[in-house]
This record gives sequence, structure tokens and C-alpha cells, in this order.
Amino acid sequence: MPRLVYHRATDPVKIDPKTLDPEKLLSICACGISQKFPFCDGSHKKCRANEQPGILYVYDRDNREVVEERPDVPPAPPPVPPASDSPPPTTAPSA
Repeated sequence: MPRLVYHRATDPVKIDPKTLDPEKLLSICACGISQKFPFCDGSHKKCRANEQPGILYVYDRDNREVVEERPDVPPAPPPVPPASDSPPPTTAPSA
């Protein structure tokens, strides 16, 4: 169940361990639609409930609603360069 989401950040999110509660579990978002990204806010539950395998889900700019569904078609592999009949170039030994 792949999805396309918008991320506007251009810098890393710095997490100061001193500001974290050692008694609480820290969950990092893996679905991409958390409104508290990079932290999990439970939005993945919507993905599990509504998304089906084999479909690519495109989310709006706020990562709240699905605006498009497409067949999930993996990208084509890169082309293989043609084989060359000539031997590979050699370098002269340095003097």
C-alpha cells in the first residue's frame, strides 16, 4: 500500500534526548501522513483501514485526504548498456 505524501522540510528534525520523557515510548512516523511528523500521531490507522494492496494512494498537500488512487506500477528497471566488443581501456604504469 504505497502512498505519495508532501514533505516540505529541508532540514533534519533534531530531537534533544534531554527533552524526552524516559517513561514514554517514542514512536517515529513511518506512514508519512502524521500531522506531528516525524512523530507518530496514529494516522497510520487510517492507512490500515482504508488502503488496499496494489493501489498507490496520493494524499493532498496537508496529508489528510486521499485525492487520487492509481494502480501501483513499479518503475521500469534502468536500461542495460549494450555490450562492447572492444577490451576495457588500460592505464600505463606510472614511472
